[in-house]
Amino acid sequence: MLKRNEQAKQRWGGAHAAVDTWLQERQAMLIEYFKLAGLPPYEREAHALPAAQDITHFCELLMDYISAGHFEVFDTIIRNSQKAPKSTRELADEIFPLIGDTTEIALDFNDSYGEVTPESELNGFDRDLSNLGEALELRMEFEDRLLNTLEQHQLL
Repeated sequence: MLKRNEQAKQRWGGAHAAVDTWLQERQAMLIEYFKLAGLPPYEREAHALPAAQDITHFCELLMDYISAGHFEVFDTIIRNSQKAPKSTRELADEIFPLIGDTTEIALDFNDSYGEVTPESELNGFDRDLSNLGEALELRMEFEDRLLNTLEQHQLL
């Protein structure tokens, strides 16, 4: 996922201020995801859960990333573009519900873990984090398809 985001930043960085900000938010969120999950290059003690403040911070970044995608990137660039060809609008209409499905998973994760305390029970955290990771991977594929289409039609 981090490699995908780095490739996206190299490809579409500098094309539009909203896209730049959003890709930075995506990267910050992914780094924190990798830390929580204990994925390389970050490690987590076996069977130890992350600190409550780290989970809360991640949830904040996750919500920033989700919101920026919906309200700054997709709406502003695609929906409001008068120059977008019909095929781009059709792709957006196809992909937006799929992105919406991943949004629901992210919102559910945030509802469960966004306000944890050191005393909180975190039963199922690793499972939920893994499910979120799968949803984020799909979401990034959908987002990158949209960005690619926007680039092809010179809307970025």
